Amino acid sequence: MLLNFFKRVPRTLVIAGVALAFSMTFVHGAAAKYASIVIEESTGEVLYSRNADTKNYPASLTKLMTLYLLFETLDAHILYFDDVLTASTRAAGQPPSKLGLRKGNKISVHDAILALVVKSANDVATVVAEELGGTEVEFAKMMTAKARSLGMSNTTFRNASGLPNKRQLSSARDIATLAFAMRRDFPHYYHYFSMPEFDFGTKKIRTHNRMLANYPGTDGLKTGYTHASGFNIVISVERNGDRLIGVVFGGNTAASRDRHMEKLLDQSFAVLDERREEQARVREAIIESAPPLRLVGETSRFDGSWGIQIGAYQSIDAATRALQFANHKIPDLLAPAGPALVPIEHNGHTLYRARYLGLDPDQAKGACRHLAGSAIPCFVVRQSEEDKTLALTSS
Repeated sequence: MLLNFFKRVPRTLVIAGVALAFSMTFVHGAAAKYASIVIEESTGEVLYSRNADTKNYPASLTKLMTLYLLFETLDAHILYFDDVLTASTRAAGQPPSKLGLRKGNKISVHDAILALVVKSANDVATVVAEELGGTEVEFAKMMTAKARSLGMSNTTFRNASGLPNKRQLSSARDIATLAFAMRRDFPHYYHYFSMPEFDFGTKKIRTHNRMLANYPGTDGLKTGYTHASGFNIVISVERNGDRLIGVVFGGNTAASRDRHMEKLLDQSFAVLDERREEQARVREAIIESAPPLRLVGETSRFDGSWGIQIGAYQSIDAATRALQFANHKIPDLLAPAGPALVPIEHNGHTLYRARYLGLDPDQAKGACRHLAGSAIPCFVVRQSEEDKTLALTSS
C-alpha cells in the first residue's frame, strides 16, 4: 500500500507541474487568473484543483445559468419549446458572438436553447433574460439568487451572457457546481450540450466546443471568452463508468486551453484507474485469505425469507467470491444470514444470484446501506418459495 502511494506521487507532481506552467503562461490580461478544478461526479471528490475558489470573470460560462433558469420554466410549463420570443432593441444591439437578431425578430424557445449552447449567442441571452425577468438587470438578480441556492458562494451575475462587467464574477469550483446541478436537475435536456451544430434559417451554425470532437467521452458543456477572462471551459467526460467535470479559467488561446484541460483529465482518469486496480488487488487478497465457501446443495431453508442480493454472476466461483468479499466488509451485519446462490436462466445461460438470506427487512436494508458505502452493489430481496436455492457454508 505504501509503495503504491509513492508510485502515485510523481503523477501528482506532474499534474501540479502542468498546472504551474499553464498558470505562468496563461494569464491573459490583468484581470484573468488561471484556475482549474477536476471533480469525480458520482462522489464529488476533487481530484485536482488550483485557485479553484479565486473569483474570475466567467465569460460565456454564464450562459449555463441562463439555460438553467430557462429549463426550470420549461419544466414548470411556464414556457414551451414552440413558444416564440421577440428580440428587443437592447437584445439586437448586443455585440458578438450573436445570431444577428434585429428588433422585432422572433425565435422559438427551442432555437434559443440551441443558440445559447452552440453559438453562445449574446443577443439570444438578452432575449431570454427579458422574457423571464422583465429586464436583464432583474434576470441577473434571479441568476445570482439561484447561484446562492445551489451553493455557488463566489458567484455574482450582472448579465445573462457573460459580456464584460467588473462585478460579474465566479470561480472554477462554482462553475463545476453549476455543471453538476445542470446534469442532476435536467438530465432530459443535457443532450443539447453535445450538439455539434444546428440550422438557423439558411445558416448552419457550429459549436465553439472543439473538445466534443477531439476528446473521447466528452458530451458537454460550454466554452467562454472575453479579453478580460481569457479562454474558459467547463467540460463533462465519461470513460469506463467514471465521469469527470473539469473547469479551466484563464487560457491564452482556445487550443492551448483545450490541451491543458485534456492533460488534467488524462491525469485524473489515470488516478482513478490506478485506484481501481489497487482496490481489485485488495479485494483479491481479502478473498484469498477468507475461509472458502462450500456448496451444500439445494435447500428450502430460506423459503419466504428476506435478504440482500449483491449481483448475478456467470459462474458459481465468481458469485461465491462476491459473497466472501461482502462478508468481509460487514461480518456482524451478515451474521444472522446464510449465503446462498439462486440460479436463473437468462438468454440461454445460467446466472447465479449471490444472496445472503434469513434477514428481516430492517436488517437487509441496513446491510445494503453499509455495502453501498464500499461501492458494492446491493438491493433488498424477498426469497420466493419457487426459487431454487443452493445453500453455501464455510468449509
